[in-house]
Formats: sequence, structure tokens, C-alpha cells
Amino acid sequence: MTEYREADLSRLKTVPITRRGNRVGPALLAHPPGADSSFKAFWDSLPDVLAAQDLRYLVGQLASAAGRHAVVVMLGGHVIKTGLGPLLIELMRRRVITHVAMNGSAAIHDYEVARFGATSEDVAAGLKDGTFGMAEETGREMNEAFVAGMQAGRGMGEALGAALESAPSLANGELSILLAARRLGVPLTVHAAIGAEIIHQHPAASGAAIGDTSHRDFRRLAHALARLDDGGVVLNLGSAVIMPEVFLKALTIARNLGNGKPTGFTTCDLDMQRHYRPRVNVVQRPTQGSGKGYEITGHHEIMVPLLVWGVVEAIEKG
Repeated sequence: MTEYREADLSRLKTVPITRRGNRVGPALLAHPPGADSSFKAFWDSLPDVLAAQDLRYLVGQLASAAGRHAVVVMLGGHVIKTGLGPLLIELMRRRVITHVAMNGSAAIHDYEVARFGATSEDVAAGLKDGTFGMAEETGREMNEAFVAGMQAGRGMGEALGAALESAPSLANGELSILLAARRLGVPLTVHAAIGAEIIHQHPAASGAAIGDTSHRDFRRLAHALARLDDGGVVLNLGSAVIMPEVFLKALTIARNLGNGKPTGFTTCDLDMQRHYRPRVNVVQRPTQGSGKGYEITGHHEIMVPLLVWGVVEAIEKG
């Protein structure tokens, strides 16, 4: 028969609570709504713990960097599809964002909203009959912009901004990050993945033009990262693969040319769920030994407005 023995809890040694270190007290707790219903009051009411604490720190770094250091914002397509372009344009207008880097999906959605007024097709329905991604105007106009950009020595982002600026009509030009960047003088780069974007399946697609303009943008991003040193910020909003991979390679170019710099900057991956590449390539590896990296998980349509409103509040408060 098996003999079961038990630990004698009566022999345990306890300690007074006054000797125990505590990490949470009244000063950190959330505050309920009061007479002041302003955004500032809401922001100040957030508990000063975990992700709320990280968000506050990130907002402070962005406000401090404005006008002094690079703030590079990397975008995936979902950020555009959830209607957040105008918020990012506001940070561009306020000279907080110094460089926008998009994957191809983000550029396509931004272009379609500006040019034609809508985006985001029903993939499942279009896949059944082979019409998915076959929009004539989108594919033709964007690929023509790349060819013209290659001939003029432009990057892909610059070429798309110029195409929108010269388009015969725009449905929602004021909503376009591509066009706002051109008008505000904020560098914008687009980083293509051949075969991963609907415009690559269009008859007008030119591999030479896609490669030339996107590789020029890769070089431009690598140059822009030098200004991150000792105070800059990198945000990855909604790109799980392309932008984290591009960023890591562009950063090593910048450090190769800059004798190991930039260092001492802040990075943050903000997405609906956590992924390996953003965690390693944006949050961890670039900040090893200097700087800080954060992961803030939440829906873009909630978290990005919180972030932008927080930055505006911090800037206006001075």
C-alpha cells in the first residue's frame, strides 16, 4: 500500500505584511468618471500599471521626440482599412512623425480610398471565379506610377504620392497618407513583396519598376533611421512580417554606416495579437543593450486613437 505524506503547514514561518514589498497601492489605481469629462481627465484616470503604464511611457517618448528625433511609423494594411489614416496624418501635420514606411497592402488600401472612395474586397467571393484582386483601375494606375517613378528616379511611395496629386479626380484625397506625406514633406516609403500584392497580378505590372522603386525606398528608409539615435521612436502598427523584416535589415545598414549607431531609441509593436517577428525584430533585437522595446496588444481601431490623442494632449500641455 502506498504511503502518502503531507507538508506540515503549522511549521511555516510567516512575515509581517509591513516587511513585504508591495507593487500596487491606491496611487496606481484607476479613477471613476467625475465632473471633468475631458480626454485629459480620462487619460489621467487610467491605472498606472502594465500596458497603461507602457502606453503612457510611449506617449511621453513620442512627445519628447517631436521636432528633435526621428519617429518612424511602419504600417500594415489593416491600419488603413480600420480608418486610422486621418489620425496618423494629424501626427504628420504636427511634425511628430518624420517617416512613414508601408507594406504594399497599406499602400493599395490608401490609394484606393483616396482615388476611388472605397477599398477591401470580398476575397472569398472573388477567389471562386478568379476576380479577386483584378480591379483594372487600381492595378493599371499604381503600376503606371511605378514605371513613371523608375524613369524619374523616384521611390515607390514618392511615385504613388505624385500619381495621386496629378490624378484627374480624387474621391477622398484628404484621407490619404500617401498624398499627405507628399504635401507635408514627410518622407514615405513603400516596401513591396513580389507576388504578395494584388497589383502584381495585373497585366501592367513591371517587375523592373516594382523592384527599382521599392529598393530605392529601402535605401531611403535605411538612411532615415540614423536620426533615431538617442531619443527616436519606431512604431510598428499592424505588420506581422514584411515591415519587421525590412526594418531589421535597414537598421543594420544604418549601424554599419554609422559606426554602430543609432542606439538608445524606443520601439513598440502595436497589434491585435503578438507575433514572433515583430517581437524579435522590432521590440527585442534592436534595443538590446540600449533603448527600450514594448509590445502593446489591442485592436488598432481602439489603441491607435488612444495613442494619438495622448500624444496630442502631451504636446499641447507642453
